[in-house]
Amino acid sequence: MMIDTKILKKEEKTIFALRSLYKSYGYLPFKMSKFEEYDLYVGNKDFLVSDRVITFNDTDGKLLALKPDVTLSIIKNTLDKEGAKSKVYYNENVYRVSGSTGQFKEIMQAGLECIGDIDTGDVYEALLLADKSLRATGSEYALDISHMGLLSALLDEASDSPAFKKEITPLIAEKNLHETLALCDKYAVSPEGRKIAELLATLYGALDEVIDRLTPVCTSDTAGRALSELSEISRLISAEDDFGKLRFDFSVVNNMNYYDGIVFKGFLSGICEGVLSGGEYGKLLANMGRRSRAVGFALYLDLLSELEEEREDCDVDVFLLYSADTKALALAERKKAIVASGKSVTAGRALPEKLRYRELIKM
Repeated sequence: MMIDTKILKKEEKTIFALRSLYKSYGYLPFKMSKFEEYDLYVGNKDFLVSDRVITFNDTDGKLLALKPDVTLSIIKNTLDKEGAKSKVYYNENVYRVSGSTGQFKEIMQAGLECIGDIDTGDVYEALLLADKSLRATGSEYALDISHMGLLSALLDEASDSPAFKKEITPLIAEKNLHETLALCDKYAVSPEGRKIAELLATLYGALDEVIDRLTPVCTSDTAGRALSELSEISRLISAEDDFGKLRFDFSVVNNMNYYDGIVFKGFLSGICEGVLSGGEYGKLLANMGRRSRAVGFALYLDLLSELEEEREDCDVDVFLLYSADTKALALAERKKAIVASGKSVTAGRALPEKLRYRELIKM
């Protein structure tokens, strides 16, 4: 049975496109239950978008949670094996507190995870698929990239104070140069460290140009390795004919307790917040006692409803207006004939308010 994509909502059309896209790159479908044991989340609450989780007791007394996240469930269902990796994609609903209402909300998301013995090529592939996922929405988009390992290493070079590193990170995310420099004064940061902090708070632009500006300040081995990974990613992107608009921006900041490499965020024209988020989260697996590394992302499909849909000029092709004397068989046969002609039809004994139709047929 062929599906008429014209009747699908924007997010539904995107889901069909993403399934085909991820499958073509060797990702397998992952399906999970609505419920998980609460213990899976309680030890990694900082990784979740919100630490508020809906819980309830199962019939055997075990504490369950209505899933607030998919990534943790996928990790739980993979194994460490040298040289191997698991590549899965998903389309799931999660349950989180809405930032606008403060109430729990069901959120539709699609995404993928690559977990195991991954390399730079896998990270690049995730970036490429994030770019293609944004393109599948049919809207103008931008993809911003950063590197948590590089950010952490440069902050270590700027100051040896853990408190400074903790306080400056949100300022970099806000691109707040004034407060960044004030913080440098507070912690008596050296002139060299101050230059690094100023660079982190203002750096933005094309990936190759940003790498050129970062090279002189990446003097430590840790920073050098991170910059090498970023440079390799840049070379792979340059070789791709069809990569979209990618920008480097240190304001893309994810939790340093979990993310340790490339991180990225996607935006669509007409939506004020990011609709896609992902990155390398090797530290999360290490915190869970795993040896594997991982990269993945999620596209928040519920946000696509905020985009202005192309509104058709009618709700139905034909409205059948029938009386109390109309025979049910005659009405059914008339509907069948209209549908067979390729038109949509609805019927009633009175015209509904606000219903838009092309043709009115009285019976």
